[in-house]
Amino acid sequence: MTATIAGDAVAFSVRSPRADAVWLCLFDEDGGEGRIPMQRDGDDWRVTVPGIGEGARYGLRADGPPPFDVAKLLVDPAAVTLDRPFAYDPLLGIVGQDTAALVPRAVVTAPLPALDLPPLFEPGGVIYELNVRGFTMRHPDVPAAQRGTIAALAHPAVIAHLRHIGVDAVELMPIVAWIDERHLPPLGLSNAWGYNPVVPMALDPRLAPGGIAELRATVAALRAAGIGVILDLVFNHTGESDLLGPTLSLRGLDDAAYARAPDGTLINDAGTGNTLDFANPAVRRLFLASLRHFVTQAGVDGFRFDLATVLARGPGFDAAAPVFAEIAADPLLARRVMIAEPWDTGPGGYQLGAFPDGWLEWNDRFRDDVRRFWRGDGGAGALATRLAGSSDVFGAHRTRSVNFVAAHDGFTLADTVRYAERRNHANGEDNRDGHHGEVCWISADPHADARALLATLFASRGTILLCAGDEFGRTQRGNNNAYAQDNDVTWIDWTGRDRDLEAFVARLSALRRDASVLRTAAFRHDLGWFSLDGTPLDDADWACAPGFVMVLDDVRVTVDRAARLVTIADGRRASPR
Repeated sequence: MTATIAGDAVAFSVRSPRADAVWLCLFDEDGGEGRIPMQRDGDDWRVTVPGIGEGARYGLRADGPPPFDVAKLLVDPAAVTLDRPFAYDPLLGIVGQDTAALVPRAVVTAPLPALDLPPLFEPGGVIYELNVRGFTMRHPDVPAAQRGTIAALAHPAVIAHLRHIGVDAVELMPIVAWIDERHLPPLGLSNAWGYNPVVPMALDPRLAPGGIAELRATVAALRAAGIGVILDLVFNHTGESDLLGPTLSLRGLDDAAYARAPDGTLINDAGTGNTLDFANPAVRRLFLASLRHFVTQAGVDGFRFDLATVLARGPGFDAAAPVFAEIAADPLLARRVMIAEPWDTGPGGYQLGAFPDGWLEWNDRFRDDVRRFWRGDGGAGALATRLAGSSDVFGAHRTRSVNFVAAHDGFTLADTVRYAERRNHANGEDNRDGHHGEVCWISADPHADARALLATLFASRGTILLCAGDEFGRTQRGNNNAYAQDNDVTWIDWTGRDRDLEAFVARLSALRRDASVLRTAAFRHDLGWFSLDGTPLDDADWACAPGFVMVLDDVRVTVDRAARLVTIADGRRASPR
């Protein structure tokens, strides 16, 4: 739907191909609801309402064959502003139960002047993944009223920290309006990560009380400091979940947006109850409109897509899926950074290396092979392949790898070397949730192992991702699936941080910036590989090598497992120990 201001009137339109009737619901300041019938125009429904303008609050109701339910107030799938956050209530999923008192209203919003800024971020740089709320909730320099919001990221103290550790772009975990999974409220928990969105363009009012203008101002402040912004978007499913879930938006207007098996059951390739159907052109149009919205209205550099294999399903994964061509053909989007989490939970869902040329991909094989080497049960050959850009995954021309040793999903870096198994009891699922086979260990010297992991990351070729707080020893007390911990488990402790480790990361980042050959994408076949005593390594040596030296131009990376040490030298400088 769009709500377009036209003089002293607003023109509304919404797609609902199978509806028999659709009403625009306008709300006054006291919450009173007025219903205006909309007129069918093919698959769309339209109405123009005179005498209203920016700030008008509205929703929708639709009637027709099941699953239509006229009792449900529906949120415009293309809304850009909501007047309140979503809050889960069991009544949202009960047929015939009126939900006007439970659902946010969309707000008519005039667009800001359009932007078309070139991306600041270039592949090979340092991406810093952060949770907007948890990142500043305990920051002592950020005013209390601003903590936990997008605006807080523009605070000088926050920007100074990002610059200190050499961040090239921040990757914001989901910031669009989400709803709690239905099992969380009875446990006294709430979604802390935002990976359960309802509508793709409306910012969550808890994170952005100033709306899109707040995001735009923050992006501008970060850009002025030389830092780009990448948004983590969730288009694999919506928070309407399975058939027992709430009816909030698409389910009540265009249920064909969700993928279904031949027997009519919902396909669940996202593991969340439903999967958006990217074989449906209408879904792709909403997707592309959402990307353009954040580029033109906020000036972001690009996007990371959660469970991105879903984007190319129809139903099976197709590397030539229409969505890729549509992005490439869009002059506004073709220049943006596109990053895939290249897997989902469906059949054939693991697609690392299969996304189009030009897309970056999260490389979990880098994470696992690096961790195994430092745990002591991984080989030097596997580590060398990851350091050099994972040519076994990304082919012979260039690496598209996003290298990481820890991310939001899984143990923090500090917890990786301090726990042998997950401790997720606080999530209320008897420690059954989260990855049970994560590569981790109780280190005899966790400080040395953490530094070795970080130095390996910064010495690797390709783009690297650092999870917020890992640069100073953030812990989640062994919880490797802290999505439901909107508390001090996920709120970063700024006063108790390890400043020595933070300084170590800052020096690594500066050294990586100088060693530009590590940041270039093109694979090089003239790397030199040597043993720790300086003799060339041949194929037979890798199986038992305790370490190695990688030489590329003037850069030497030395990996010594026995000393728990990685050093980088670029001919002029050596990395910190």
